[in-house]
Amino acid sequence: MEPEKMKVKICLVGEGAVGKTCLIRRFIHDQFDDRYISTLGAKVSKKEIVVDGTDGSIAIDMTIWDIMGEKGFRELLKEAYFHGAQGVLAVCDITRKESLDDLDEWVAAVVKVTGRVPVEFLANKADLKDQQVVKESDIAKAAGSHGAPFLFTSAKTGENVEQAFAELAKMITAKAVAH
Repeated sequence: MEPEKMKVKICLVGEGAVGKTCLIRRFIHDQFDDRYISTLGAKVSKKEIVVDGTDGSIAIDMTIWDIMGEKGFRELLKEAYFHGAQGVLAVCDITRKESLDDLDEWVAAVVKVTGRVPVEFLANKADLKDQQVVKESDIAKAAGSHGAPFLFTSAKTGENVEQAFAELAKMITAKAVAH
């Protein structure tokens, strides 16, 4: 039996240099490049994954939007960027506490445009344990305030990257089935 097909739009949000582009590159191409190149505007990538739904598997055609992290652009781009998003990966860098504190504003900006959509918090750069300042309790509290799950990820090692996108996809399909 052919899996059911579903198109979804996902946005990655978070400050500059938290690793949004690297997470997407790891997920789509299974590559990592630690040269930092600031994303200009928004970049759109696509990947199809298959997740288990309630009535069998669902092929999810993901359109993944990566936005530049600079605050000024958030204001300029948010309407167009967030419009139609069905899920959000809110990314912080475990070596910079302020990158977690700022996620509240990012998530609020999305919700203003999309209404309540599934959100998952990612504490990225989990490979930099020796420089970690964001504790598990910090990310649990931030994610919990949005009723969101969280994962520690590393675009460098690939830790939990595939899982992060798959989990969000499952949350989106569960929400779609419920409606």
